[in-house]
Amino acid sequence: MDDGSRNDDSWDARDPSPVPGGEPLEDWPPQIPPPSLPSRRRKALAAFLVALVLVGLLGPATALDLGRNVSSASPAPVTHAAGTVRVFGWLPATYDPARQGDTGTASLLAQLFEGLTACDASLSVRPALADSWTVSRDGLTIAFHLRSGITFSDGTPITASDVVSSWLHVLDPRLAAPLASILDDVQGATAYREGRGSRSGVGVSASGDTVVVRLVTPASWFPSVAANPVLAVVPPAEARTLDVTTVPPAFVGSGAYVVTAEGPSSITLRANARYWAGTPAIGTVTVVTDLGGRSVVEAFNAGAVDYVPLDEADALWVRYDRQLGPQLREEPSLTVTYYGFDTRRPPFDDLRVRLAFAEAVDWRRIALLADGPDAVATSLVPPGIPGRSTTDYLPAFDPAAARAALAASGHPGGRGLSTVTLVSDGTAYDEAVVDQLKQNLGVSVRLEIEQTDAYAAVLVGRTPDMWSMSWVADFPAQEDFLGMLLRPGATSNFGGWDSPAYAAALDAAGRAKTAAAAEAAYASAQSILQSQVPVVPVSYAAWGSHGAASWALARTGLLGATTNGLGTPRFAGLAWAP
Repeated sequence: MDDGSRNDDSWDARDPSPVPGGEPLEDWPPQIPPPSLPSRRRKALAAFLVALVLVGLLGPATALDLGRNVSSASPAPVTHAAGTVRVFGWLPATYDPARQGDTGTASLLAQLFEGLTACDASLSVRPALADSWTVSRDGLTIAFHLRSGITFSDGTPITASDVVSSWLHVLDPRLAAPLASILDDVQGATAYREGRGSRSGVGVSASGDTVVVRLVTPASWFPSVAANPVLAVVPPAEARTLDVTTVPPAFVGSGAYVVTAEGPSSITLRANARYWAGTPAIGTVTVVTDLGGRSVVEAFNAGAVDYVPLDEADALWVRYDRQLGPQLREEPSLTVTYYGFDTRRPPFDDLRVRLAFAEAVDWRRIALLADGPDAVATSLVPPGIPGRSTTDYLPAFDPAAARAALAASGHPGGRGLSTVTLVSDGTAYDEAVVDQLKQNLGVSVRLEIEQTDAYAAVLVGRTPDMWSMSWVADFPAQEDFLGMLLRPGATSNFGGWDSPAYAAALDAAGRAKTAAAAEAAYASAQSILQSQVPVVPVSYAAWGSHGAASWALARTGLLGATTNGLGTPRFAGLAWAP
């Protein structure tokens, strides 16, 4: 960001920025035109696609029913009450933004609490509670200027002090927030969250209507960090009562909606008339959390939901369905699925063992067969992240070299190596990984599948020898993957990997004066990852019940039904077409 630059609040009807669907951005939060049939992509299912080639050429007007419809008869027209929308979602693990750590919870809380900035559908950082920000000449201080007259849903003014207290709440060492390291670029933040420093030592302060942030090193991505739901603004008293899984009494929020009721199968949200962008067009959003045993397609077809994420297995046939195809939407998904090693204890504290395990598995083929060629990971940073390198950093598949590395570690043929435990919340790759390690190294790996809801706690509480993780971007920058996941001391660095050279490369990226210099520093960091293999990226497809969806069904006429690649929709942008 240029010295002294000021980002004005100009993203309105005059802003021609493109959004999904190819239409200009008409308002903020954006309203997206009705979905159309997306172009064919992905999936190495050659026989299936060849069989459908003629259907694709014919186009949606003459598409065929493929026998996967929930009913052979055309469904009855779906009606909806004016001013209401039903979306599929999950019960939140908490109502405290600071405590959230999964995409499902973040997707709901992002509607209830707002941050200083927000990322639009094109991943551009836009003003939210802050109407602008300025950056000092040395890049070490960012001042966020709050909008005039903004209030919480009960009419209480939102102040810069409220922002400071919300962020300090995230860092509170007693809280052990899953994403607390998102603020590690702030002076004193790491020391405070680790219990080695004080609140007063954190470089976040209030000056009138301005939030002043002092950084350890220049971090050009920090305005996008401020858009993350974990840094949303909550009333000071609210932070002490929000760690519940039922609706808090007298709920007060800063977002587009307030939660009014929670039942066994749904959560009811009401539009916040005091929202900074104006009262949302949809007065009531019902988040359906239980489909009553129906599949998501059946529920959508029956009118139980108007918007629902869809996995690609269903998208493959839905796209050619005469009724559902035109309502299918392809969504961006800044996601990487990777495997990690606990580098703090045997056997993976030995680089030779990590190299052996990395080179004994044909990661590319595993991802290709499960997800198609577009999903094969070549680095920890997924496509769509600005400045991402196209270099392939994936370990080479070389079983002979893998066996030699394992023998050099003192475990030829796996002898003397205790059974390795691989813990996962269930991916399409787990069994293939276990099989190839046995076949190519002679190593026995015990696979344990954990429930998604408890998975993060498992990794924090008793980090296994190996694990899998599907990570959805918290902010659209390389730092979110390379830093949040593997910086020494980061809360999501589950394997405890610590490389001074790697940390120095990330710091160099933060200090870079040009985009090219930052990209070169990140490339250096990725080369270190490739040689040290604390993790192995596998796929850019999302897995897990709380993972980001690459596809969704959106009811005809429902505008704004999309995510921004970070897995978070904005209900404030929803509206029914006239």
